[in-house]
Amino acid sequence: MRNILSILIFLIAFPAGAHAQQANVEKTLYGVQAGFLGIWGHNEYRLSNAIALRSEVGLDTELFGGSIYDRTGYVFTPVLSLEPRWYYNLTNRLRKSRTIANNSGNFLSVKTSYHPSWFVISNYDNIRIVSDISIIPTWSIRRSIGRHFNFEAGLGIGYRYIFAKQAGYAENDSELAVNLNLRIGFHF
Repeated sequence: MRNILSILIFLIAFPAGAHAQQANVEKTLYGVQAGFLGIWGHNEYRLSNAIALRSEVGLDTELFGGSIYDRTGYVFTPVLSLEPRWYYNLTNRLRKSRTIANNSGNFLSVKTSYHPSWFVISNYDNIRIVSDISIIPTWSIRRSIGRHFNFEAGLGIGYRYIFAKQAGYAENDSELAVNLNLRIGFHF
């Protein structure tokens, strides 16, 4: 009877003892991702239990065409991004016995991207791009697939500033920017 009472007291006092995993983002993650319009290498570094800072280098893709061009064109341009991410549902995922490994969870972020005019890869000759910077608040999800693979999907609307004077225009320009994110990746 004493043993049964001891076991009951232990189970009542420590109901979450089955969860050995803490609700923290990973200390650091390195990986590569490919998406509908590009390929990127990234690092996520933990700043707090729920916040990670993602740095990213990659190639963004743009497609163009229409009556002016004799064929559909593409452009690959370099991009540098910095993105603080707040993974807001890690504790809830653990409570529901879902994994948070490799930062699997929902997150809010502010993606800041810079497209320098260093080089262009295109199927057209003499294509130049104009440098720009964008700041886009984004809601996204990240899920692990197996041990090393993941996918991300997200949507955000923000602001883009275009350095048009560099290309000989009279004024710089700005516009609404959209971040539609659908990527699959591998982390090391």
